[in-house]
Amino acid sequence: MNDLRITIETKIPDDQIAIFHRLYEESFGPLRTKTIVKQVLDPDEFHAEMVDPRVDKHVAWNDAGEPIGLTTLTNHLDTISWISPEYLTARYPEHAARDAIYYVGITLVAPSARQGPAFRAMIESVVQVLVADRAAVGWDVCSYNNTRFWFTECVQAVLDAANLEVSVEDSLTFYRAWFTGDGATKGG
Repeated sequence: MNDLRITIETKIPDDQIAIFHRLYEESFGPLRTKTIVKQVLDPDEFHAEMVDPRVDKHVAWNDAGEPIGLTTLTNHLDTISWISPEYLTARYPEHAARDAIYYVGITLVAPSARQGPAFRAMIESVVQVLVADRAAVGWDVCSYNNTRFWFTECVQAVLDAANLEVSVEDSLTFYRAWFTGDGATKGG
């Protein structure tokens, strides 16, 4: 992969969305059974994000001109349905006044390209935007991805080089309980 390039797209053309959706499904689809939180956008949600000009798409392209990675970044926090813009605005008022609070929504690399430079190159592209804007940024990583792919360590390495301070902002712990007594699995 000698000619990896990163572009920043505001809108993925309609005739390419199916290609990006396949890439998304290859990367995110397995999470349906790996984490309790919904990690996979349905096709309509995915399409809406791909055509929303308020969401920048940092795309990694291989030397054949095919997309192999995607990272989304926005400072329009209302486009991220699973976060609280009010929380981030209250926490970073100076950044909020400058529209300099961002959120990374999706980061993925095709399974066939995970050992290559695409992930780091996309994060470096995002960091350039953040540094230029003196921004605050949030993102989330499910524990499965963090332990299997070491996402936090990979991101941390890029952010450290840019002199950005990183800390855990919040966490959500899911619990489970199930009946194990007589007849618990037999139905009611």
